[in-house]
Amino acid sequence: MTSWKDLQKVADLEKVYPKHILDKFPISGKHQAYADVSDENWYDWKWQLKNRITNLEGLSKVIDLTEEEKSAFEKSNEKFKMAITPYYGALMDKTDPNCPVRLQSVPNMGELNVLETDLEDPLAEDKDMPVPGLTHRYPDRVLFYVSNDCPMLCRHCTRKRKVADENSTAGRKQIDGGLEYIRSNKQIRDVIVSGGDPLCLNNDLIDYILGELRKIEHVEIVRIGSRNQVTMAYRLFDDELIKILEKHQPIHINTHFNHPKEMTREALLASTRLALAGVTMGNQSVLLKGINDDALIMKEISHKLLLMRIRPYYIYQCDLSEGISHFRTSIDKGVEIIEKMRGWTSGLAIPQFVVDAPGGGGKIPVNPQYFVKRDGKKVVLRNYKKEEFTYYEP
Repeated sequence: MTSWKDLQKVADLEKVYPKHILDKFPISGKHQAYADVSDENWYDWKWQLKNRITNLEGLSKVIDLTEEEKSAFEKSNEKFKMAITPYYGALMDKTDPNCPVRLQSVPNMGELNVLETDLEDPLAEDKDMPVPGLTHRYPDRVLFYVSNDCPMLCRHCTRKRKVADENSTAGRKQIDGGLEYIRSNKQIRDVIVSGGDPLCLNNDLIDYILGELRKIEHVEIVRIGSRNQVTMAYRLFDDELIKILEKHQPIHINTHFNHPKEMTREALLASTRLALAGVTMGNQSVLLKGINDDALIMKEISHKLLLMRIRPYYIYQCDLSEGISHFRTSIDKGVEIIEKMRGWTSGLAIPQFVVDAPGGGGKIPVNPQYFVKRDGKKVVLRNYKKEEFTYYEP
């Protein structure tokens, strides 16, 4: 049986998948702008982090910048920083400013349009923070922030206020304070380790956090929120990290693919290594205007996710964060996408569309209406083809 240890490079995936599946995942490879960078460095996640694209000079090496993009960077960078890994930069279309990868990573003039309804902390995470770096909203689970850094600073990020602030770094004191809170509250059975991106931490600290959580008897579920599989897949090529995740099972990782273009052979390798190490995975897409607000795109994402052994978990309505209004669609669009997926693909491929309620109301599922009417014990329902059927209750 193939082990994750047998999968060290993309060519090794031939041991696991047939060619027709591998063909669905193009190899990203090294961007020509980095031709002089050794393979050893290019595939090193620490090199990727250290060499993130953070200015116009670096950005101009990988894409043909438009005047609008230049202006957007100059006007937005003080408040909304830019950081793009060379790996993710290689996925951007050099000449198309509407490339779905480029739209998620390069500043846009729409970010300067802060609406009256925009909020700095749209989900009121700070309001439900009993100790620094931990949100306790639902009775049995907490959101535990252990890092404020990410491989890439996504332009649609709901926590722009934190990841762009160099003074809000989660330190060891804050992490230990969160762990002590979890230890002292026995109703907590589910911990979502988040940030930022927890997998940007060094391996020793990740091992420490997971190890301390696993010592707490009332903590049953440990989830990690990470976009490394999408924006810096090479992080999961690190054998030491995989050993740590394998050691502290069960571990669940929720990642964040928003477009098929992000689903590379390297991402497939990263996800396969995780799966073979016993990690279960879910995906949380954000509904983004001009990027994935289309049922066919969402269906393709779901189908590829399942090939990667990742469950299509959520589609999120875009939050009311400052500077991301240009990404938002109507809620009706999300319902329409689910309507066009239900019945036309397997239930396994259909995520739940949710609105994370502004002000801290939590995730609210929004679904198409399949209930037609009730007459006594006779209930009329409709299916995905809008055909009506009668069910008789006892």
